[in-house]
Amino acid sequence: MEQGFVDTLISPEGKLEVLSKAEVVKLLDTGKGGLYKTFRQCALAVLNCGSTIDDGKELLDRYQSFDINIMQRERGIKLEIKGAPAIAFVDGKMIKGIHEHLFAVLRDIVFVSNEVTDNPKFDLSRTEGITDAVFHILRNANVLRPQTNPNLVVCWGGHSINRAEYNYSKEVGYQLGLRALDICTGCGPGAMKGPMKGATIGHAKQRFTNGRYLGITEPGIIAAESPNPIVNDLVIMPDIEKRLEAFVRTGHGIIVFPGGAGTAEEILYILGILLHPDNAEIPFPLIFTGPESSREYFAQINEFIGLTLGEEAQKRYKIIVDDPESVAREMLEGIKQVREFRKSRSDAYYFNWALRIDEEFQRPFSPTHENMRNLKLHKNQPVHVLAANLRRAFSGVVAGNVKADGIRAIEEHGHFEIHGDVAIMEPMDRLLASFVAHSRMKLPGKAYVPCYRVVM
Repeated sequence: MEQGFVDTLISPEGKLEVLSKAEVVKLLDTGKGGLYKTFRQCALAVLNCGSTIDDGKELLDRYQSFDINIMQRERGIKLEIKGAPAIAFVDGKMIKGIHEHLFAVLRDIVFVSNEVTDNPKFDLSRTEGITDAVFHILRNANVLRPQTNPNLVVCWGGHSINRAEYNYSKEVGYQLGLRALDICTGCGPGAMKGPMKGATIGHAKQRFTNGRYLGITEPGIIAAESPNPIVNDLVIMPDIEKRLEAFVRTGHGIIVFPGGAGTAEEILYILGILLHPDNAEIPFPLIFTGPESSREYFAQINEFIGLTLGEEAQKRYKIIVDDPESVAREMLEGIKQVREFRKSRSDAYYFNWALRIDEEFQRPFSPTHENMRNLKLHKNQPVHVLAANLRRAFSGVVAGNVKADGIRAIEEHGHFEIHGDVAIMEPMDRLLASFVAHSRMKLPGKAYVPCYRVVM
């Protein structure tokens, strides 16, 4: 056995115990119509938790011999795993949280393929059909809790943050946990792990034993942001757009910590939705926060939003620097308003049906060189549509930075070119340059080679 690699055979623990023969065949089909590539990639990412790799292509290249096979048995299925990263094991036994995540991956990939993608019941060309699909994926994963008052806080932020920012995110999570608030993140390291880690202590001190640590990811990003084992509910959405919709439909408020291009994408997504005229009266607490050392970061983000989306966008969030208790109290008060609003309209607490999300924010964006070059980045359009196009630009940068397919496209065709009005391109260029200067694009210790070029 090569050091650092482990072979094992595992059984499911309640997540997905039986599969049909047709489902197994599709999962193990390595052809174009099969699911094996996606299944293998997501499984490897889950097993790689705790590693310093944030490059999807590097992960796949390093573990080329990794293989995962489904074995049908009379009493259910087993997973035969070969060449797994040793980091997923303690004394030869797989960490329980990682064990659970593997079967969550299997559950979601099977469900999305059989019940959503290949199901004519879901019209994924229409806004309502996409939202319905998001709802069914979340319901199948058993993460929608009907008998629970609003208390789920979505935490966004970078996977590559410094120690002071990580510790701060942990302190905010602790203050949220003390107030019996649950945490939802993109489930990876950095600002996605810190709030969960802090909340576990806050929950423990309050003897709050049903704490939820919900992680929502998608196949393209999971290799760069391997789910941390604190996550006790993991959901794999089909693409980044449905992942983002899942965050805003299930969460009752959002806290944004410092981050890079992916965090900018998330900020533009939620602001674009909140700026839609139909959503003007819907309460949705949105707080940007970080330690004192991050004050300049949020000043730059605020300036970028003001220059591109305007003052109305700036009114939809609060910036609180270096005060975790104030963040938690503000979020708790905001969630009380969410509860009263939904109660008055007899809306569900567990899924935000009332929020209008346009097709511009739902249609999967493929960051090819042509699509990136043709983005409409000008002010002669509704502000929420501009936000949608800016989100796509940052989504492309994320793909070129850490997603395997995006990295290969850059290697083959060179930089993505981002064109637009000077009034938008200049602040965008400054913001991206600051992300590079402060090592927010890649994990520390790795030289960052830009995958984009801003053209004015």
